[in-house]
Amino acid sequence: QVQLVESGGGLVQAGGSLRLSCVSSARTFSTYNIGWFHQPPGKERQLVAAVSWSGGSTFYEDSVKARFDISRDYAKNTVYLEIGSLRPEDTGVYYCAASIGGLATSGEYAYWGQGTQVTVSS
Repeated sequence: QVQLVESGGGLVQAGGSLRLSCVSSARTFSTYNIGWFHQPPGKERQLVAAVSWSGGSTFYEDSVKARFDISRDYAKNTVYLEIGSLRPEDTGVYYCAASIGGLATSGEYAYWGQGTQVTVSS
């Protein structure tokens, strides 16, 4: 089973930026597709970005692709999600998850981190 740990969340002002990290100690981390999910308060989780195991393919939800950037660092077993021009609507818990199946299909993600809280103030 893949173990994932998110970090980098916090309280930021609207218009600022955050860089979230998803780290795994598993040496097979690079064989998985990694997705980032956003769960606003009181709502369901939504896949917002994903990157393939090779790093050659990415997915962004249409409403965030202008502001979100996902990348991998294989040497550090880390996937990053950079969020720019933060808005209050970006508030919520961000989870990373691993899949050996689909990249952009949320149902394919079987392994999850504990989440990191992002709060954007206006």
